[in-house]
Amino acid sequence: MNFDILRIDGVKAKTGIARSTIYLRIEQGLLPKPFSIGGKSVGWLSDEIVRINAARTSGCSNEEIIGLVKKIELERKKFKKII
Repeated sequence: MNFDILRIDGVKAKTGIARSTIYLRIEQGLLPKPFSIGGKSVGWLSDEIVRINAARTSGCSNEEIIGLVKKIELERKKFKKII
């Protein structure tokens, strides 16, 4: 797994969507929520965004992507147990 952290501009570049659309998709469950990287800064793991893009390009439905997002967010919780 790649642990490179993307800020909002990186997510915009990788997805091709606007900031407002990113946050709309987060509300819809179509993108994972960002996590704190210190202070008021948030980010996303690059691999998480790549996985969502792969699901979109392979023709997954919104329901399937919502399931993937839930899986991604669960995986984050597992990291905490490992550390």
